[in-house]
Amino acid sequence: MKTRAALTLATLLAAPSAFAAETGYIPPRTEFGAPDLQGTWSIATQTNLERADRFEGKLVISEEEALQIEARVRARNEASNQPSDPNRAAPTDGGVGGYNTFWMDPGERLATVNGEIRTSVLIDPPDGRLPYSEQGRANYAEAMRRRNTYDGPEVRPLGERCTVGFGSTGGPPKLPVLYNNLTEIVQTEDYVVLLAEMNHDARIIRINGEFIDPPQYPWMGDSIGYYEGDTLVVETTNFHAQQSLRSSLEHRFYGSQQMKAIERFTRVADDVILYQFTIEDPENYTQPWSGELPMNATTDHVYEYACHEGNYALPGILAGARRADVEGQEYAPTN
Repeated sequence: MKTRAALTLATLLAAPSAFAAETGYIPPRTEFGAPDLQGTWSIATQTNLERADRFEGKLVISEEEALQIEARVRARNEASNQPSDPNRAAPTDGGVGGYNTFWMDPGERLATVNGEIRTSVLIDPPDGRLPYSEQGRANYAEAMRRRNTYDGPEVRPLGERCTVGFGSTGGPPKLPVLYNNLTEIVQTEDYVVLLAEMNHDARIIRINGEFIDPPQYPWMGDSIGYYEGDTLVVETTNFHAQQSLRSSLEHRFYGSQQMKAIERFTRVADDVILYQFTIEDPENYTQPWSGELPMNATTDHVYEYACHEGNYALPGILAGARRADVEGQEYAPTN
């Protein structure tokens, strides 16, 4: 496994440098000499973490195929934006749902990396599927089972509880969510801050630092970083126990507290950062797995994400579940 991890990481190390040499792009530098990654970037995309069966194993598709997929996404969004009927409240009747696509911004385009239109964020294993071990798949299934119960606030997703953002928006690894897919990057000589728009999660990376000993298991883990040429490399481990299940849209995975994430941020154009990551977690996977996404520059602003203030979602969900208990029904919220 260590050999496979080394080979995977070596591939990721070489890719950005090769791309930069090929294009001749020279990234700007900060006043202290580091590659300048600062700004606001979007990771919104229709490309999922794992590769769907319909792509028959292909990582890259043609522009014509991509346009067909993106057209179907637009049509679906337009249909969802039609006015809803408040009288259709029963889940068996379609329900009114949480909100229509006016409020959503998961991205309308498939991810493009090095000029290739990608069908999955995962690039290794080559089949684009998470390499769960038997124990890892059981851990994931149990976590999903607990998530689909409504016995109390502790089993609900962290996003519903306004603790950290939904899915893995703050990372690592950073993955798209339903909306608020912006990340603001701020650099000083000693720190890099990755501020995710969702739930205003700020991951603070200590440059040339050491992991905290003994471990403290903070939200989003313990992150240290260093620069390799034009690339910021971030290593993170010691995750909070309640952050094992990351689930949003089609980006779902399970990781242990000792999972190690190695991320690479390389500015390959004025308006693009190539974001790459490798996950090592022998407790749940048979091998390391790797992925990559473009982070695209945007002029949009990162606005305040007010979650606790006036948020009745969690008490409403739990109250609905208790009512279903009394009536002897299975509770299935429409949102």
